[in-house]
Amino acid sequence: MAFFLFLVLVAVVLGIVGVVVEGLLYLLFIGVAVFVAALVFLGSWLARRRTRRGAVR
Repeated sequence: MAFFLFLVLVAVVLGIVGVVVEGLLYLLFIGVAVFVAALVFLGSWLARRRTRRGAVR
């Protein structure tokens, strides 16, 4: 879970830098890609966690 929060923080920082600094708009797109990767990571983490609980019952 800490890794997900770290990825979201990195995405926000890259997005802000990409918007504020002229000529670095590509950082905004990298930030969006990192945010999407964080969402995919969270989804896979939740799915793995759910299947483990189901197998224990």
